[in-house]
Amino acid sequence: MKEEQKTISLDAYEEGAVIEALNKIRTEQLERQKSADFVSDLMLKILQAPTKKTRGRDEAR
Repeated sequence: MKEEQKTISLDAYEEGAVIEALNKIRTEQLERQKSADFVSDLMLKILQAPTKKTRGRDEAR
């Protein structure tokens, strides 16, 4: 069975908020001496995701 994938669009502010939240989770995991590899991998995935320029609503009119 194929793995389902989802795509979301984030502006710079939203991306920063997601990275900050993931970093907090990562720090908490490390403080508990638990593996944080999955969080680190997810952070890298978000940071390295390709960007796509889109036109804003006002520009399209």
